Formats: sequence, C-alpha cells, structure tokens
Amino acid sequence: MARTRPEPVAGAHPIDTGVAELSRDPIAGGWLLTINGAQSSHIHPDPAVLDFEYMRQMAAVIADRYGADASLRVLHLGAAACALPRYLADRQHATRQVAVEIDAELARLAREWFDLPRAPRLRIRVGDGREVLAGLTEQTRDVIIRDAFAAARTPRHLTTLEFTEQVRRVLAPDGLYLANCGDSRDLTLARAEVATAASVFPHLALVADAAMLKGRRTGNVVLIAADSPIEDTPELVRTLLSDPQPAKILTGRRAREFASGAVIRDET
Repeated sequence: MARTRPEPVAGAHPIDTGVAELSRDPIAGGWLLTINGAQSSHIHPDPAVLDFEYMRQMAAVIADRYGADASLRVLHLGAAACALPRYLADRQHATRQVAVEIDAELARLAREWFDLPRAPRLRIRVGDGREVLAGLTEQTRDVIIRDAFAAARTPRHLTTLEFTEQVRRVLAPDGLYLANCGDSRDLTLARAEVATAASVFPHLALVADAAMLKGRRTGNVVLIAADSPIEDTPELVRTLLSDPQPAKILTGRRAREFASGAVIRDET
C-alpha cells in the first residue's frame, strides 16, 4: 500500500541558512516557498505548471533545442523546492537530473513536503554548487542550470570567469548553460554576467520581457550560453510571446551588445 504523503505545514521553518517560509497560494494554487524573505520556489499540484516566468522561459529553450523525447543529463546548481527539476522529470521522462542544494535541511524538507521524483530521475545533492561542479567529469552534462541565490543575489563565486570555464568544461559539445540573472533596473550585474559568459562561450542568447531588457523594472534575465549556435526559431519565439508574461529572445550580436562592464573574476 502506497504511503500517503503528509500535508506540508504552512509557516516559518528554520533551515541551515536561515528561515524558510511556506504559504499557500490562493490564486495560482499550490505552495510558495520564501527563503529569508525572497521568493524562491512555487510548487503547483500539477508538475507541468510553472508559476515563475523565468522557469517557463528556460523550459521553452530546452524543449525547443532538444525536443520532448530527448534523454538529457541535467545539473541544477541551486535546488530550493525543485520546481524546475520536477517539471523536467514530468515532461522529459528519460532525463536524469542532479540538483545541488547548499542547505541540507531545506533539501530534506523539500523531499518531505513535495512529490519530487526519486533517483535516478532526480538526485538531490547537498553541497556548494561550484565545488560539486569542479568534481564532475568533463562533457558529462547536456544542460547546466544555475538558479542559486543568497540574500536575493547569486553568490559571486557562481558568476565568475573561472566558474563559467568550469561550466563549459562539464558541458557536452551540444550542451546548454542557462543562468537566472536576477538584477535591479540598472542591469549592472546582468550585463557583467553576459560579458563574462561572452569571454568563455562563442554563442549567447538572452530571454526576458521587454521592460526588463530596457531597464524599466527589477526582475530576471535568462542567460543562455553554448558552444554551438542558439537559434531563435519561430516556434520558440511564439512560445515566449504567448506566455502570460510575454518575453523576447536576443541572439548573436544583439545578445553580445547587451554586455558591459568588466569580466567578473575570482580575484576581483
């Protein structure tokens, strides 16, 4: 007889890196997870539903490049409640994923609260994302997704040239690197991250809504990097524009022109 999963308990829960707050979402349904005051994950009863627009954008890029039947090796640097790994496991059934989460208690609670796929479809590994990445064999991942935050910012050691070189080393030749770049309206951090990625990868793309790309609001820019061309196919463009939060994609020269500022390095 299958074990009945206990209902998650709304409220504040102490974790290793601070406080996780779990609350019901009366509008979209499901649960909203907030870490130290910053929205971190949304888990819907249907794993095929992603509430955060940047996750839908990442999912659209992956589906457009590889199709629905591809067997992918995916590494997530930053896990939280594993909303995107859960979605990919539902859509890409043959895919094998590892989600790296630095907070052991948060990883335990996510497994306890939500119907996350089990290994080998999804392994949750506790550790620092860069340290785990450095220990992986080269060309062993098809997709690497960076979605790690501390105090509403990506930890600096996950943004540098040296980190990005490790990402490229671990990616397969046709692999994709997708990074969630959260930034304010001045876009200083996002532009510097693009400059850094452009110094490592020959091909770049950016996805965000037009207001974000024009510096009119605080939000997220999805940075995409690869060794092979990233195409803005008509199907992908339509998918992004038809989203509840319409987005646009910049590829090639337009993506590189977004870059400004110095390349981020470990020693600076």
